[in-house]
Amino acid sequence: MTLDDIKKIIESNIPDSEAIVLDPMNDGEHLQAFVISSTFEGMMLVKQHKMVMQPLKEAFASSVHALGLKTFTPAKWEENRAQFGF
Repeated sequence: MTLDDIKKIIESNIPDSEAIVLDPMNDGEHLQAFVISSTFEGMMLVKQHKMVMQPLKEAFASSVHALGLKTFTPAKWEENRAQFGF
């Protein structure tokens, strides 16, 4: 499964979302994702993460070992994106 595949799964399952998926260790198994969506407004962090992870279960069963996940509303992303180099 490619980074693009994971990005498409996230974006197709979370309304109004933008996903940035990275492979910082360049091993295809330890990935990092930033997911930005207005759907997260007022939602607890645990629920945001479950919303992202649920459709990715198959990827984890077959190829992905770990996913560092950060979720943001659009406003929070604008406030914090610089610290992640975006």
